[in-house]
Amino acid sequence: MMNDEALIQLRDVVKVYQMGRKEFVALKGVTLDIYAGEFVSIVGPSGSGKSTILNMITGITKPTSGRVWVGEVTIDRLSENELAKWRGDNVGIVFQFFQLLPTLTALENVVLPLDLMGKVKGSAAKREWALECLARVGLESHADHLPSELSGGEQQRVAIARALVNDPPILIADEPTGNLDSAAGEAVVQLLADLHHQGKTVILITHDRSLARRTDRIVQVLDGRIVD
Repeated sequence: MMNDEALIQLRDVVKVYQMGRKEFVALKGVTLDIYAGEFVSIVGPSGSGKSTILNMITGITKPTSGRVWVGEVTIDRLSENELAKWRGDNVGIVFQFFQLLPTLTALENVVLPLDLMGKVKGSAAKREWALECLARVGLESHADHLPSELSGGEQQRVAIARALVNDPPILIADEPTGNLDSAAGEAVVQLLADLHHQGKTVILITHDRSLARRTDRIVQVLDGRIVD
């Protein structure tokens, strides 16, 4: 059963992918607790299972066996529709390749989740809140720029603003610096640290241990197991 203190809990999670006639075991009995307000990095080489752990926490992938709790919710038991609503309310995700819509401005990209979730009513109110989220990442003045008019670091900051716009308690960044130069990457990690200090639970997925050392705790994943 749940430990009242842990916000996120994985218990004996196994994930097996069927690849033609072969099976690939991505997670081999992973147990992990992440506490509210922590800044945690999950570190490992490509193929180690760290992104599969992310997919378990967000409900993108369901375990072959084992249980996943976030708060009071057993998320591996939710339907796809229930998961979509739960994810919109509880988790913001930042990806390596930004995933901004190229024909929308920075502001329009940030407004989009508000349109999908319906948490803020009225176009003026949505615009005002989206501008505030852009201001939190230092890009309010770039609100009318298209992604092609922004640097990689600026695009990633827009993506962070978009992840914040529904005010989720959990922010997950999947290799957020992998497509950036070192200076832009450092700025993004500092922004994640600032958001952690503002009360967000932040999970950083990375293969870069120098970035991981900026977090409160490092979880080392290797060959589908937590080793440290």
